[in-house]
Amino acid sequence: MKKICILENDDLAPEITPVYKGYAAMFVRLFQDAGAADWQFDVFYTPAQQYPASFDAYDAVVLTGSKADSFSDEPWVVELRRRVSGLLDQKKKLLGICFGHQLIALCMGAKVGRAPQGWGVGRMAYAWQIDSMPSAPDNKQMALLVSHQDQVLELPRDATLLASNAHCPVAAYAVGEQVFCVQGHPEFVEDYSAFLMGKRRERLGEELYTRGVDSLQQGHDGLDVARMMIAFVEGDSVRRAA
Repeated sequence: MKKICILENDDLAPEITPVYKGYAAMFVRLFQDAGAADWQFDVFYTPAQQYPASFDAYDAVVLTGSKADSFSDEPWVVELRRRVSGLLDQKKKLLGICFGHQLIALCMGAKVGRAPQGWGVGRMAYAWQIDSMPSAPDNKQMALLVSHQDQVLELPRDATLLASNAHCPVAAYAVGEQVFCVQGHPEFVEDYSAFLMGKRRERLGEELYTRGVDSLQQGHDGLDVARMMIAFVEGDSVRRAA
């Protein structure tokens, strides 16, 4: 049995909370669906400065997405960066998703900021760079549901690039046996992605909104990415591509 700490970095809109509960709940469902039936989860809501007294008992720490900027000066984000920097120094296993992916990269000294290409929404396909991970796609392609205007702008030092495309060159990366991060949201389902785009329809513009909603019909590989994360936590390292 693995003990997992989920640092929940945002809450859901009130009108959708009864359906999806929260980002942490989405991850618990995802990992259980992907085969981690015996994992134990503890959830801490970081915007309220909630953290465990110690991370020592946890096999891995998951950082969820957030509408906040990972480079923000908001006190809770500053504190989260301090905590994550400490976890990196302690060699704790980290899984980062979207905001979490960006914040971990930032703590490792990489550049993070607004995507020059603008918003990424809906389904996004990436070229998968290595084949040494369990559940890695045979066809060298991987797709996830996304919702972001920030992204990692350079690969963190000592990291292995896992996935990329023209819109998001650093879409996933790993650092040895310690860090595994993805820009996309393996925990999202199509209805939730459509809900987010609906809330931001005016900001996105009609063309991008329509294209994003239409893309949801093509399916995604969130479950396979979750299986990779499970294998990573349970001890399978990421080897550099030859």
